[in-house]
Amino acid sequence: MNCFSNIFASRLFSTKVIKPKICIVGAGPAGFYAAQHLVKKLDNSEIDIFERLPVPFGLVRFGVAPDHPEVKNVIHTFSKTAQHPNVRFFGNINLGTDISLQDLKDNYHVVLLTYGAEENRQLNIPGEDLHNVIPARKIVGWYNGIPDDSNLEIDLSGNTMAIFGQGNVAVDVARILLTPVDELKKTDITQHALDKISQSKIKQVHLIGRRGPLQAAFTIKELREMLKLQQCQTVWKKEDFSSISKEIVENLARPKKRITELMLKSLQDQKSDVDGLNVFKPIFFRSPLEILGNKKVERVILGVNRLEGEDILKQHAVLTDRQEELECNIVVPSIGYKSVQADPLIPFDQKKGIIINNNSKVNTGLYTTGWLGTAPVGVILTTMSNAFGTAERILKDIHDDNLLNEDKGGFTNISSILKEKRVPIVDWAGWEKIDKYEIEEGKKHNKPREKIIDVNKMLEIGVS
Repeated sequence: MNCFSNIFASRLFSTKVIKPKICIVGAGPAGFYAAQHLVKKLDNSEIDIFERLPVPFGLVRFGVAPDHPEVKNVIHTFSKTAQHPNVRFFGNINLGTDISLQDLKDNYHVVLLTYGAEENRQLNIPGEDLHNVIPARKIVGWYNGIPDDSNLEIDLSGNTMAIFGQGNVAVDVARILLTPVDELKKTDITQHALDKISQSKIKQVHLIGRRGPLQAAFTIKELREMLKLQQCQTVWKKEDFSSISKEIVENLARPKKRITELMLKSLQDQKSDVDGLNVFKPIFFRSPLEILGNKKVERVILGVNRLEGEDILKQHAVLTDRQEELECNIVVPSIGYKSVQADPLIPFDQKKGIIINNNSKVNTGLYTTGWLGTAPVGVILTTMSNAFGTAERILKDIHDDNLLNEDKGGFTNISSILKEKRVPIVDWAGWEKIDKYEIEEGKKHNKPREKIIDVNKMLEIGVS
């Protein structure tokens, strides 16, 4: 028994040992990593993971690009956590609709909110309501199987896409739309997206950023994939690199130096002849000012920027009086995600799109971790580190805040509320049925899996 177990074993309610009951809302990486850490330290506990959808894994299932299967290997670790005797998964439970935050606080010693960021940030420019202005988040959900995005009205009949934003999500969207269909067929991309992409006329994708190459947010891995993409040529604007001297490159920190050198080498090696090829065009120092078209996107007005600031990596973009027009058929804003206030009792910063918290703690017994508490930053490893730190904070506070001063009803009481509202619940065994079904369906198409995109179908298979 470790020290935490000794503490908890010594806490008695009458003659009964009080078992720490912890509820985690959100079955994505943040939730599973927190559960993994907590269950290792708490021998005598009940950890329940609630998820809005009937299926687990959140961003790993619905956010990771179909051609990045290696990133999804973390699902094996999450599954081991879910199969621990002290951990339970309950899908198809919606915080704020099926249960309230007060219900959870009344029945658990600790409530940890990790339901992520599910809304997109807007450009807030004229023309954003035109047809074929589609946020990257919705396109990702469309090809990854988020039920709400399965009927996305996306028109790929034109030849040019403009993506605003230069993070990894923006590059993912560009790469998926420019990847040969025969390669996509080997992935778990949804069939409806595959059918649509197979008829796509998109030949050029512009990746547009407000700042310069030194401030680009995509990683070297994502850039390398684009540079190696079959039947596609990356084309840079030489003038975008005119201010990057050899001396500047030499003084950059290693990660930034490596990606800058890769961009410069690609610029030096790029071919002028792109006939018959798809074209990927990163463009820097441009801000979207207006989207124009007759009901549908036809072109965008770009403002030309200059950079200001002493720190070369943190310079900010300032608009000049110069403008340009770019003809395009689809506009994809990819400028970040934000979270929503799932329950009115959650202290929430509407402007930042995060739960108000102090190093993961919201108030006594209530915590948050992952993008819900930090805003969308970093990669899955960043989320892991954040979740482990939050779990440590919870372990400390269970003792310091005397959170085990009374017994709690846990899922026994919550299940009564859900039963009264006739909410069907998918447990881990139910998810395993869904998982098996998807894999079997995938085999019919020589794919790793064919994701179910209909919630009712998930429930039909997953509810005992």
